Amino acid sequence: MKDRILVVGPSNTDMIIKLERLPTPGETLIGSEFATAGGGKGANQAVQCARLGAPVILLARIGEDPFGDRSVEQFKEEGIDTSFIIRDSEHHSGIALIFVDKKGENMIAVAPGSNSFLSKEDVERAREAFRISSTLLLQLEIPLEPVEASVSLAKEEGTTVILNPAPARPLPQSVLSNVDILVPNETEAKILCGFPPDEDIPSPKLGSLLLEKGVKQVIITLGAKGSIYLSEKEQFEVSAFKVEAVDTTAAGDSFCGALAVALAEGKEIKEAIRFASACAAICATRLGAQPSLPYREEVEDFLSQRI
Repeated sequence: MKDRILVVGPSNTDMIIKLERLPTPGETLIGSEFATAGGGKGANQAVQCARLGAPVILLARIGEDPFGDRSVEQFKEEGIDTSFIIRDSEHHSGIALIFVDKKGENMIAVAPGSNSFLSKEDVERAREAFRISSTLLLQLEIPLEPVEASVSLAKEEGTTVILNPAPARPLPQSVLSNVDILVPNETEAKILCGFPPDEDIPSPKLGSLLLEKGVKQVIITLGAKGSIYLSEKEQFEVSAFKVEAVDTTAAGDSFCGALAVALAEGKEIKEAIRFASACAAICATRLGAQPSLPYREEVEDFLSQRI
Protein backbone atom coordinates (compact mmCIF):
# COMPACT_ATOMS: atom_id res chain seq x y z
CA MET A 1 0.00 0.00 0.00
CA LYS A 2 1.46 3.37 -1.08
CA ASP A 3 0.72 5.36 2.06
CA ARG A 4 4.13 6.78 3.16
CA ILE A 5 6.12 9.90 2.46
CA LEU A 6 9.71 9.08 1.51
CA VAL A 7 12.27 11.80 2.21
CA VAL A 8 15.67 11.47 0.57
CA GLY A 9 18.22 13.96 1.82
CA PRO A 10 20.82 14.99 4.37
CA SER A 11 20.94 14.93 8.15
CA ASN A 12 23.10 17.40 10.09
CA THR A 13 23.73 18.46 13.64
CA ASP A 14 23.29 22.24 13.85
CA MET A 15 25.38 24.36 16.20
CA ILE A 16 23.64 27.71 16.61
CA ILE A 17 24.87 31.04 17.99
CA LYS A 18 22.42 33.90 18.39
CA LEU A 19 23.90 37.35 17.72
CA GLU A 20 22.78 40.97 17.71
CA ARG A 21 23.77 41.09 14.03
CA LEU A 22 25.60 38.90 11.52
CA PRO A 23 29.41 39.29 11.38
CA THR A 24 31.37 40.84 8.53
CA PRO A 25 34.47 39.07 7.11
CA GLY A 26 37.29 38.93 9.68
CA GLU A 27 35.06 40.09 12.53
CA THR A 28 34.54 38.30 15.86
CA LEU A 29 31.25 38.89 17.66
CA ILE A 30 30.10 37.81 21.13
CA GLY A 31 26.80 35.97 20.99
CA SER A 32 23.97 35.78 23.50
CA GLU A 33 22.83 32.14 23.20
CA PHE A 34 24.19 28.80 22.00
CA ALA A 35 22.24 25.65 21.15
CA THR A 36 22.67 22.38 19.31
CA ALA A 37 19.81 20.88 17.33
CA GLY A 38 19.03 18.38 14.63
CA GLY A 39 19.17 19.83 11.13
CA GLY A 40 19.81 19.10 7.46
CA LYS A 41 17.09 19.69 4.88
CA GLY A 42 16.17 16.05 4.48
CA ALA A 43 15.99 15.38 8.21
CA ASN A 44 14.09 18.63 8.83
CA GLN A 45 11.47 17.79 6.22
CA ALA A 46 11.09 14.23 7.51
CA VAL A 47 10.61 15.44 11.09
CA GLN A 48 8.05 18.01 9.94
CA CYS A 49 6.07 15.35 8.09
CA ALA A 50 6.14 13.08 11.15
CA ARG A 51 5.00 15.85 13.52
CA LEU A 52 2.02 16.45 11.26
CA GLY A 53 1.01 12.82 11.61
CA ALA A 54 2.26 11.31 8.36
CA PRO A 55 4.03 7.93 8.11
CA VAL A 56 7.56 8.86 7.03
CA ILE A 57 10.63 7.03 5.75
CA LEU A 58 14.02 8.75 5.73
CA LEU A 59 16.71 7.63 3.29
CA ALA A 60 20.02 9.20 4.32
CA ARG A 61 23.69 8.40 4.93
CA ILE A 62 24.80 9.20 8.50
CA GLY A 63 28.18 8.79 10.17
CA GLU A 64 28.94 6.20 12.84
CA ASP A 65 29.77 8.82 15.46
CA PRO A 66 28.05 10.39 18.50
CA PHE A 67 26.35 13.02 16.34
CA GLY A 68 24.96 10.32 14.07
CA ASP A 69 23.90 8.10 16.97
CA ARG A 70 21.92 10.93 18.51
CA SER A 71 20.32 11.86 15.19
CA VAL A 72 19.06 8.33 14.52
CA GLU A 73 17.76 8.08 18.09
CA GLN A 74 15.86 11.34 17.64
CA PHE A 75 14.32 10.14 14.36
CA LYS A 76 13.05 7.02 16.11
CA GLU A 77 11.60 9.20 18.88
CA GLU A 78 9.76 11.20 16.21
CA GLY A 79 8.26 8.01 14.78
CA ILE A 80 10.28 8.10 11.54
CA ASP A 81 11.11 4.80 9.82
CA THR A 82 14.93 4.61 10.00
CA SER A 83 15.34 1.20 8.37
CA PHE A 84 16.66 2.77 5.15
CA ILE A 85 19.30 4.95 6.84
CA ILE A 86 22.85 3.91 5.92
CA ARG A 87 25.44 4.25 8.71
CA ASP A 88 28.82 5.35 7.32
CA SER A 89 31.94 4.27 9.21
CA GLU A 90 34.33 6.20 6.96
CA HIS A 91 32.90 9.74 7.04
CA HIS A 92 31.70 12.02 9.84
CA SER A 93 28.06 13.02 10.19
CA GLY A 94 27.02 16.34 8.71
CA ILE A 95 27.66 19.46 10.80
CA ALA A 96 26.26 22.98 10.29
CA LEU A 97 27.44 26.16 12.03
CA ILE A 98 24.66 28.74 12.13
CA PHE A 99 24.63 32.41 13.12
CA VAL A 100 21.20 33.99 13.72
CA ASP A 101 20.66 37.73 14.23
CA LYS A 102 17.93 39.52 16.18
CA LYS A 103 15.80 39.87 13.01
CA GLY A 104 15.84 36.11 12.42
CA GLU A 105 18.19 36.31 9.45
CA ASN A 106 20.90 33.67 9.33
CA MET A 107 24.35 32.77 8.00
CA ILE A 108 25.19 29.06 7.63
CA ALA A 109 28.31 26.99 6.90
CA VAL A 110 27.97 23.23 6.39
CA ALA A 111 30.50 20.36 6.53
CA PRO A 112 28.32 17.70 4.84
CA GLY A 113 30.48 14.68 5.69
CA SER A 114 28.60 11.44 5.07
CA ASN A 115 25.79 13.28 3.26
CA SER A 116 28.17 13.82 0.33
CA PHE A 117 28.54 10.07 -0.11
CA LEU A 118 24.88 9.11 -0.52
CA SER A 119 25.01 7.22 -3.81
CA LYS A 120 22.92 6.01 -6.69
CA GLU A 121 23.48 2.47 -5.37
CA ASP A 122 22.12 3.48 -1.94
CA VAL A 123 18.96 4.71 -3.66
CA GLU A 124 18.56 1.64 -5.84
CA ARG A 125 18.91 -0.65 -2.81
CA ALA A 126 15.97 1.20 -1.25
CA ARG A 127 13.49 0.44 -4.05
CA GLU A 128 11.05 -1.03 -1.52
CA ALA A 129 10.79 2.40 0.14
CA PHE A 130 9.76 3.93 -3.19
CA ARG A 131 7.29 1.13 -3.84
CA ILE A 132 5.35 1.76 -0.62
CA SER A 133 5.47 5.57 -0.74
CA SER A 134 2.90 7.82 -2.39
CA THR A 135 5.20 10.85 -2.28
CA LEU A 136 8.94 11.46 -2.67
CA LEU A 137 10.28 14.65 -1.09
CA LEU A 138 13.88 15.60 -1.83
CA GLN A 139 16.32 18.53 -1.96
CA LEU A 140 19.78 19.29 -3.37
CA GLU A 141 22.03 19.01 -0.29
CA ILE A 142 23.14 15.59 -1.57
CA PRO A 143 25.03 14.74 -4.79
CA LEU A 144 23.12 15.03 -8.05
CA GLU A 145 23.50 11.33 -8.88
CA PRO A 146 21.22 10.06 -6.05
CA VAL A 147 18.78 12.87 -6.84
CA GLU A 148 18.56 11.68 -10.44
CA ALA A 149 18.24 8.06 -9.31
CA SER A 150 15.51 8.96 -6.80
CA VAL A 151 13.44 10.87 -9.34
CA SER A 152 13.80 8.09 -11.91
CA LEU A 153 12.88 5.36 -9.44
CA ALA A 154 9.90 7.37 -8.19
CA LYS A 155 8.57 7.61 -11.74
CA GLU A 156 8.98 3.85 -12.21
CA GLU A 157 7.04 3.19 -9.02
CA GLY A 158 4.29 5.77 -9.66
CA THR A 159 5.38 7.98 -6.77
CA THR A 160 4.69 11.74 -6.83
CA VAL A 161 7.91 13.81 -6.85
CA ILE A 162 8.22 17.05 -4.87
CA LEU A 163 11.61 18.71 -5.29
CA ASN A 164 12.86 21.58 -3.14
CA PRO A 165 15.86 22.72 -5.26
CA ALA A 166 18.00 24.02 -2.42
CA PRO A 167 20.80 24.86 -2.42
CA ALA A 168 20.18 25.90 -6.01
CA ARG A 169 22.18 24.53 -8.92
CA PRO A 170 21.39 24.01 -12.61
CA LEU A 171 19.48 20.76 -13.15
CA PRO A 172 19.33 18.57 -16.25
CA GLN A 173 16.12 18.23 -18.24
CA SER A 174 15.98 14.56 -17.23
CA VAL A 175 15.37 15.61 -13.62
CA LEU A 176 13.06 18.58 -14.16
CA SER A 177 10.79 16.73 -16.60
CA ASN A 178 10.09 14.10 -13.92
CA VAL A 179 9.26 16.60 -11.15
CA ASP A 180 5.57 16.88 -10.31
CA ILE A 181 5.90 19.87 -7.95
CA LEU A 182 8.95 22.14 -7.79
CA VAL A 183 9.25 24.38 -4.71
CA PRO A 184 12.05 26.97 -5.13
CA ASN A 185 12.40 30.39 -3.57
CA GLU A 186 12.96 33.38 -5.88
CA THR A 187 16.75 33.05 -5.92
CA GLU A 188 16.63 29.32 -6.59
CA ALA A 189 14.11 29.84 -9.40
CA LYS A 190 16.42 32.38 -11.06
CA ILE A 191 19.40 30.04 -10.90
CA LEU A 192 17.37 27.14 -12.33
CA CYS A 193 16.33 29.42 -15.20
CA GLY A 194 19.92 30.54 -15.87
CA PHE A 195 19.68 34.07 -14.46
CA PRO A 196 22.03 35.72 -11.93
CA PRO A 197 20.56 35.65 -8.40
CA ASP A 198 20.44 39.46 -8.22
CA GLU A 199 18.66 40.00 -11.55
CA ASP A 200 15.15 41.43 -11.30
CA ILE A 201 12.89 38.84 -12.94
CA PRO A 202 9.13 38.70 -12.16
CA SER A 203 8.15 35.50 -10.36
CA PRO A 204 5.37 34.62 -12.84
CA LYS A 205 7.93 34.70 -15.68
CA LEU A 206 10.27 32.42 -13.70
CA GLY A 207 7.43 30.02 -13.05
CA SER A 208 6.48 29.94 -16.72
CA LEU A 209 10.06 29.22 -17.74
CA LEU A 210 10.23 26.33 -15.27
CA LEU A 211 7.00 24.89 -16.67
CA GLU A 212 8.57 25.06 -20.13
CA LYS A 213 11.44 22.94 -18.77
CA GLY A 214 8.96 20.14 -18.10
CA VAL A 215 8.01 20.68 -14.45
CA LYS A 216 4.30 19.94 -13.93
CA GLN A 217 3.60 22.47 -11.14
CA VAL A 218 5.68 25.25 -9.57
CA ILE A 219 5.34 26.94 -6.18
CA ILE A 220 7.75 29.86 -5.78
CA THR A 221 8.05 30.89 -2.13
CA LEU A 222 8.44 34.63 -1.59
CA GLY A 223 9.16 34.87 2.14
CA ALA A 224 6.99 37.47 3.88
CA LYS A 225 5.19 38.09 0.56
CA GLY A 226 3.77 34.57 0.49
CA SER A 227 4.00 32.31 -2.56
CA ILE A 228 2.87 32.00 -6.15
CA TYR A 229 1.56 28.83 -7.78
CA LEU A 230 1.74 28.08 -11.49
CA SER A 231 0.67 25.17 -13.67
CA GLU A 232 -0.49 24.92 -17.27
CA LYS A 233 -4.09 25.29 -16.04
CA GLU A 234 -3.90 28.06 -13.44
CA GLN A 235 -1.90 30.65 -11.56
CA PHE A 236 -2.61 32.20 -8.16
CA GLU A 237 -0.92 33.77 -5.14
CA VAL A 238 -1.20 32.77 -1.48
CA SER A 239 -0.44 35.41 1.14
CA ALA A 240 1.97 34.74 4.00
CA PHE A 241 0.86 34.86 7.63
CA LYS A 242 2.31 37.80 9.54
CA VAL A 243 4.47 36.72 12.49
CA GLU A 244 7.48 38.06 14.41
CA ALA A 245 10.37 36.07 12.94
CA VAL A 246 13.02 34.74 15.33
CA ASP A 247 14.88 32.24 13.11
CA THR A 248 13.98 31.42 9.50
CA THR A 249 16.52 28.57 9.18
CA ALA A 250 13.97 25.75 8.82
CA ALA A 251 10.94 27.68 7.56
CA GLY A 252 11.40 26.48 3.98
CA ASP A 253 11.77 22.87 5.13
CA SER A 254 8.68 23.23 7.28
CA PHE A 255 6.75 24.52 4.26
CA CYS A 256 7.86 21.62 2.06
CA GLY A 257 7.14 18.96 4.67
CA ALA A 258 3.68 20.36 5.37
CA LEU A 259 2.94 20.67 1.66
CA ALA A 260 3.83 17.01 1.11
CA VAL A 261 1.60 15.93 3.99
CA ALA A 262 -1.36 18.06 2.90
CA LEU A 263 -1.21 16.80 -0.68
CA ALA A 264 -0.75 13.19 0.42
CA GLU A 265 -3.93 13.62 2.48
CA GLY A 266 -5.80 14.75 -0.62
CA LYS A 267 -6.06 18.48 0.04
CA GLU A 268 -6.56 20.77 -2.96
CA ILE A 269 -3.41 22.65 -3.94
CA LYS A 270 -4.51 26.08 -2.67
CA GLU A 271 -5.53 24.63 0.71
CA ALA A 272 -2.28 22.65 0.87
CA ILE A 273 -0.20 25.79 0.26
CA ARG A 274 -2.09 27.68 2.94
CA PHE A 275 -1.51 24.82 5.39
CA ALA A 276 2.20 24.81 4.49
CA SER A 277 2.39 28.60 4.91
CA ALA A 278 0.92 28.35 8.40
CA CYS A 279 3.40 25.65 9.34
CA ALA A 280 6.33 27.75 8.08
CA ALA A 281 5.06 30.85 9.88
CA ILE A 282 4.99 29.06 13.23
CA CYS A 283 8.44 27.60 12.57
CA ALA A 284 9.94 31.05 11.92
CA THR A 285 8.95 32.24 15.39
CA ARG A 286 11.31 29.78 17.11
CA LEU A 287 15.05 29.21 17.36
CA GLY A 288 16.71 26.17 15.79
CA ALA A 289 15.85 23.86 12.92
CA GLN A 290 14.10 20.73 14.18
CA PRO A 291 13.12 22.22 17.58
CA SER A 292 11.16 24.91 15.71
CA LEU A 293 9.05 22.50 13.62
CA PRO A 294 5.40 22.57 14.78
CA TYR A 295 3.03 19.72 15.57
CA ARG A 296 -0.36 19.14 13.92
CA GLU A 297 -2.40 20.62 16.77
CA GLU A 298 -0.37 23.83 16.70
CA VAL A 299 -0.92 24.31 12.98
CA GLU A 300 -4.64 23.62 13.19
CA ASP A 301 -5.03 26.01 16.14
CA PHE A 302 -3.04 28.66 14.25
CA LEU A 303 -5.28 28.32 11.20
CA SER A 304 -8.49 28.27 13.24
CA GLN A 305 -7.63 31.71 14.58
CA ARG A 306 -7.07 33.12 11.08
CA ILE A 307 -10.15 32.06 9.14
